[in-house]
Formats: sequence, C-alpha cells, structure tokens
Amino acid sequence: MAGIGFELRKMLKRDSLLGLLRAYTYAGIISSGPWILSIVGILLIGILSLPFVVPGSLITQFQVSVTYLIAVSLILTGPLQLAFTRFTSDRLFEKRDDLILPNYHAVSLVMTLVAGGLGLLFIVFAFPQQSAIYRLLMLAGFVVMANIWIAVIFLSGMKQYKAIVWIFLVGYTLTVLLALLFNRLGLEGLLLGFVTGQLFLLIGMAALIYRNFSGRRFLSFEVFDKRFAYPSLMLIGLLYNLGIWLDKFMFWYAPGTGQQVIGPLNASVIYDIPVFLAYLGIIPGMAVFLVRIETDFVEYYDAFYNAVRGGASLEHIEDMRNTMVQTIRAGLYEIVKIQAMAALVLFAVGAAVLRALQISELYLPLLYVDTIAASLQVVFLGVVNIFFYLDRRRVVLALTAAFVALNGVLTWITLQLGPAWYGYGFAVSLLLVVMASLVILDRKLDRLEYETFMLQ
Repeated sequence: MAGIGFELRKMLKRDSLLGLLRAYTYAGIISSGPWILSIVGILLIGILSLPFVVPGSLITQFQVSVTYLIAVSLILTGPLQLAFTRFTSDRLFEKRDDLILPNYHAVSLVMTLVAGGLGLLFIVFAFPQQSAIYRLLMLAGFVVMANIWIAVIFLSGMKQYKAIVWIFLVGYTLTVLLALLFNRLGLEGLLLGFVTGQLFLLIGMAALIYRNFSGRRFLSFEVFDKRFAYPSLMLIGLLYNLGIWLDKFMFWYAPGTGQQVIGPLNASVIYDIPVFLAYLGIIPGMAVFLVRIETDFVEYYDAFYNAVRGGASLEHIEDMRNTMVQTIRAGLYEIVKIQAMAALVLFAVGAAVLRALQISELYLPLLYVDTIAASLQVVFLGVVNIFFYLDRRRVVLALTAAFVALNGVLTWITLQLGPAWYGYGFAVSLLLVVMASLVILDRKLDRLEYETFMLQ
C-alpha cells in the first residue's frame, strides 16, 4: 500500500531543501503519529494539570489508565491489523476497490463487539472501588482506541498526506485541550477529555476513509473468508505487539518494580518514564523508514516483479534485482545512521530533559538503554517490512516469535539481576532478532531469482 509513497516521491523530485524537509516531516508524523503523539499528549496533560488536580496521584492514575488502553487495544487488534492490511492491498491490486469499505465496516463491527464485550467483563469485575463514570469511560476509550488502530491501516495507502497530518494534529490537540478543560473534575474529567478527543480523531479518520473509498454494499465479511485468511499474519500481528509490551507488563507486575495504581492496574515508575522518553527519539528513524521504503525500494521492487511478470530477459531481471538490493541496503543504512544520530542527541540532552521534568538523574542509564532499544525496534520494523513486500511471512513469524520468547526470558533474567540490568532484556532481545533478520534477509536476496521462479 504505497499510496503515500507517490506523494513523497513528488516532494523529493523537487530537488530543494524545503521539499526534502516537507517529505521527512510528513513521513515522520504519518509513520509514528498515533504512537508518539499519544505519548506527548499523555505527558502534556499530566504536566499542565498538576496545578488543578488534587491530589496529584489522580494524574498518575489517569496516565496509567490510558497506557493500558493503548497497550491492550494494540495487542487485541494485532491479529486483524496485518490480515486486513493484506486483504486491502490485494483488493487494490485487483482493482476491486469497492470491496474495501464494506469489509472495513465488518472488521470495525467485529472489533467493536469483541472490545466492547471483553471491556465490559473487565470493568464490571476488576474495578469494584471505582466510580461508574470511570468504568464507562474506560470501556468507551477501549472501543475507540481499538477502532483507531484499524483505521490507521488505511493511512499509508492514501495520497491525502496533508489531510492525514491535519487530522492527527487536530485530534491530539483536541485531546489535550479537552482533558485540560475537564481536569477540575479529577480523574474522570481527564479521562473524559482524552476519550472525547480520541473519538474526534476516529471520526476524522473515518471521514477520510469514506472520502477515498466507496462500495456497493454497506457490510461484507469476505475478509474473514478462508480464501482471504492469513493465519500467519494474524499470529505475527499478535506476537509483534505482545513482544513490544511484554517487558513493560513484567516490570509492572514484578514485586520489586511494580506498584498498584488503580484497581488491578500496576505501573513501574523506575521503568515507564525512561521508556516513554526513549520512544520520542524514534521519529527521525521512522520518517527515514517511510521515505526510503515507500519511495526508493518500492520503485525498484515494482520494476523487478514487473520484469518477471512481463517476461523480460534474465539480464534485465538481474539488473532490477541488483538495484533493488542496493536500495534496500542503502535504505537500512540510512535508517541506522539517522536513528544513531537521534539516539546520540537524546544521550546529550537526556540529563537536562530529566531535570526539566523533575525526574531523578538516577534514571539516566536506563534512558540510554531504552533509547538504544527503541532505535533497534525501528531497524527491526524496516527489515520486517521488506520481508512483507517479499511475502516471506514464515520468516517474519519466526522472528516475531523469537522476539517474544527472548524478551520474556531476558527481561525475567534482568529482573533477577537487579536495577543495574533493567532494560537490557528488551534491548538485547531486539539486538539478537535484528542481527538474525539481517542475516536471513541477505540470504533471501541472494536467492531471490531462484525462489521467485522455482517456488511458485
């Protein structure tokens, strides 16, 4: 789904510093918008609400509640995110655009029912001490967030990059402003502002989807048909999101690092803040990832497979393959280079940022480790995306399963070793899967012509 790539390519062809800056700015917001802006929004709401919310612990309860909404909704929607992305991509390739919107309605309906049902059970039995308003807002927020992750699927396939950026900015600005408007109502007011802002964001994204797609029917469940089912993609979506959050859950509920905050929801002060700050440093790497993958790589990827399908000479096919491999290596190198620079900047200003947030500098070593881990995650995402283009789903499934297993085992070991080792489980697990993925990718590219022709 390289729709946004065409628009980014136009900006880059203008051969000006402004065009380059615009391309990377749009790419950074689109690629990391929901995740990064939610982190910034949560931090801003907390900081700006300090003078108005009494006691201050209510702000922590709000931030933890929203963090769980994001984490659990991502894991829950993981199995459908990639499967529906593949379904949408295939229908676009077949020029059957009219099937996309009805199936989007079906996926949204199923996800709303599943998220609503599970959320209802949880709020009824898990929050006996909390108010009914808090419970209802948590349920509404969970359903809205689940639908947002489904709607996000369409963004990289759309050419209205300006509309996408404005929707994000307006949605999260409203989220912060509404939370601040209602913060005098305490925890429920903060949560009301957040959920309302996210609802406006979802409505804006839905409007953009309706603007780009139409269908003869309102509802179609073809996406769940066995013909279009991709169990491997469903598992990958689940495992990837679980792997990203597993170490956080372990720190939240480990006896020495987690503290109960509200109801059954725990947090880890020593671990959460450095992780959140570290993820702010991935915006440059994500921007480069989107620009390089969706412009240079996609162009030569299309040229290679068009040559194969069109019956071109072996020499021409090999030339296209060699050029594609060069763009992959150049793109990954640029992701590593830019992300390394961003990490160094965060290293340099880390102490000042912690002081500005009135956080102890004892968190600094953990911030450094988490910054490296977040940077490795960007590289891993880039390699995995290339495997998806090459349709090597089994490879990605093995890598994501290894990531979950390694993150769980190594995080448990670091919890036993003590504070000096915190964060290394997540970082080392990503380092190992990144190294393995690069080795496998190199071998797959060497055998690309053979596997393209002989394994069909």
